[in-house]
Amino acid sequence: MSQSITISSEDILKQAKLSLKVPEIIEGIITRKILTTAAAEASIETTTEELQKAADAMRAMNKLHGAKETWTWLEKYGLSLDDFEEMVYYSFLSGKLANHLFLNKVEPYFFENQLNYAGAVIYEAVLDDEDLAMELYYAIQEGEMTFYEVAHQYIQEQELRRSGGYRGIVKRRELKPEISAVVFAAQPPQIVKPVVTSKGVHLIFVEEIIQPELTDKLRYQILSELFDGWIKEQVEKFEIVKKLDSNIQVA
Repeated sequence: MSQSITISSEDILKQAKLSLKVPEIIEGIITRKILTTAAAEASIETTTEELQKAADAMRAMNKLHGAKETWTWLEKYGLSLDDFEEMVYYSFLSGKLANHLFLNKVEPYFFENQLNYAGAVIYEAVLDDEDLAMELYYAIQEGEMTFYEVAHQYIQEQELRRSGGYRGIVKRRELKPEISAVVFAAQPPQIVKPVVTSKGVHLIFVEEIIQPELTDKLRYQILSELFDGWIKEQVEKFEIVKKLDSNIQVA
């Protein structure tokens, strides 16, 4: 015999507290209020047509291709149709505000920081023994061994070993400073002198340096980074995010 369970709003709030989610929820509330205020101050408005397109995009993103799927999804998350429309509104408003605040700043930011967006195609083997790493470094330089042979013999991780230590395209800021310094100073194709870090001794072959290009994808990435940074700065003005103020009550 099945039993029914009644869940009240108080139960949900209690669970949010016990799950340590209250600060995260409050930060989300503050963020929404910041968006609304900033958009109003900038006289940013939305049209019905824009919101309809945004709603269609959100449904497509969540693979809601029909009314039945949409209602099932809304029910799963305890949302009404009005709630869904509000989600779409704030998502679209966020994008409009980001464009308003930072669209014209993306290109200058890119040129000021383009070194951070440079990429390098590298192969890497991390060893425990610095003397061994130096020995292998000179062996590769003198043509006695290939980097692939070194990787196949000394890399423990199976998939990385099979790919010859291939790390793909890595950005400067994804690497430790001591590693990025030698990688981006290399003249590819080049094996660089072993670098010691807390993880071990890095033996790296630099196949190619890829100069940064301001593509549409990178434009969006930079725009998002600038906007997210701005939102964080605004939220941090409210101490409530880090510690609930005694004057604030969650009812």
